[in-house]
Amino acid sequence: MRLSTKARYAARAMVELAINYNSEPVKLKDIARNQDISIKYLEQLMNPLRVSGFVSTQKGSRGGYKLIRQPGEVTLYDIVECVEGSLAPVDCVDSPEVCDRVPRCVTRNVWVNVHRAIIRELKSVTLAALAEEQKQKRVSEI
Repeated sequence: MRLSTKARYAARAMVELAINYNSEPVKLKDIARNQDISIKYLEQLMNPLRVSGFVSTQKGSRGGYKLIRQPGEVTLYDIVECVEGSLAPVDCVDSPEVCDRVPRCVTRNVWVNVHRAIIRELKSVTLAALAEEQKQKRVSEI
């Protein structure tokens, strides 16, 4: 299984917002510069994050994006699921009715376990932890 650029870039954008959680709204151009993501791509990513209640927007010269929830309450799973949808490696994990072989399929259990492991790992990582790690990396680059 491979996560798309959408998931990776959304995570990086959200880390940037988490770093600036108690500050003014962050302009898209600043997120783009700090995380090496194009502004056009960021615009597409921010909409589902806004609709899902992770970020808010503020218009005007002092406008930008803000993280609505506390960074410690948002996991990497929340972000990835928001922009990717299901992380199930095969359709029958989420919807057993799509395959008539489910009752006798020996590989489905493996796919279910893979799915659970991915979810468990992504849920174990918060934006707060990623933001702290990002800050440390920036300090070490100076």
